Amino acid sequence: MRCDSHVHIVGPADRFPQVAERTYLADVATLKQLERVSASRAIRRFVIVQPSFYGTDNSMLLEGLDALAGRGRGVAVINPETTSARTLSAMASQGVRGLRLNLYSPLRETAPLAARFEAVEGHARDLSWHIEVIAPIKLLSENASLLRNSRVTVVIDHYGLYAGIRPDQPEGVSLLELLRRPHIWIKLSAPYRVSGDPLATRADPAWAEAILKVAADRCVWGSDWPHTPPHEQHMGGAVPSPYRNLRYETLVDDFMAATGSAELAERILAGNPARLYGFE
Repeated sequence: MRCDSHVHIVGPADRFPQVAERTYLADVATLKQLERVSASRAIRRFVIVQPSFYGTDNSMLLEGLDALAGRGRGVAVINPETTSARTLSAMASQGVRGLRLNLYSPLRETAPLAARFEAVEGHARDLSWHIEVIAPIKLLSENASLLRNSRVTVVIDHYGLYAGIRPDQPEGVSLLELLRRPHIWIKLSAPYRVSGDPLATRADPAWAEAILKVAADRCVWGSDWPHTPPHEQHMGGAVPSPYRNLRYETLVDDFMAATGSAELAERILAGNPARLYGFE
């Protein structure tokens, strides 16, 4: 069964408040809407990732997992100092399989990646979860030894946010070397976040080829639905910013074409996420 390994679900702001320090007001984006747009490409499994504007309140994510009834997995954001083992265990029973560290969005925490990684690594290890890192390629390169020596699985978001860097440059070489490690995975998601085109539906061919060459069995695909707006279009916490106007079908089709192989595309869409997220 095909899986979209990176989506966000957004509820009404009166029921699911967004953090006060948000940089825009995210509009409602429901699971029903997602299932409607993905149906034509036979995608029925979803990994719901906690967005920055919900902070550590994972209520919307957990409600989505309950609604998916086994077809969903979650990547949560927690405060490692205050989240109890009981809460984490309950989240695991609902389908959470990872913890996210965000060093990319305007709401990212200012603590260094190493400190934040070490704070959640024990929780992830106890639960056999992964740690998902969204960070620009320069930060990934600077923290390569930390990620290389991780005692848990690491998932790198959005092609490693390589924008402006070629695979043969030092930071590119560093990322590709990381991807040779058997515990490090990468999401082939949100090509518009690594492009000068805010509506791009394909990653740079050189990068796609380089990543697939070293880590084809540890790649998963994600749409990044509902395609949150570029940071420079955020107009403040009281102002809704429109989502990017992208066709879900185009993202799927362009990704599959870019792999150059129907068998490989299906492996990334179905087999790989089943292993990473523990789908039956």
